[in-house]
Amino acid sequence: MTAPAPTRTARLEARITPDALTLVRRAAELQGSSVSEFVVSAARKEANQVIAETQLIRLAVEDQRAIAAAILHPPPLSQGMERAIARHDGLIAASR
Repeated sequence: MTAPAPTRTARLEARITPDALTLVRRAAELQGSSVSEFVVSAARKEANQVIAETQLIRLAVEDQRAIAAAILHPPPLSQGMERAIARHDGLIAASR
């Protein structure tokens, strides 16, 4: 049994040049799909790629090593940070 097709409830309109439309029609034809199906599919692929690229942080190997080293061997706390931690601990203890 096949799954039902998703309901399409939104409409997207775009104006493109005649040359671009010819290109899109040809590509859709080669894939055996309608122009609408082709455009929606291409837009979804591009949207997923853009989202994935903005959610991933890519670092050079040298930068990866520097981050790992900082996590594994953090620098000693400054006096100001030690005072802030002590104050925080005091506030938490007083609120209990």
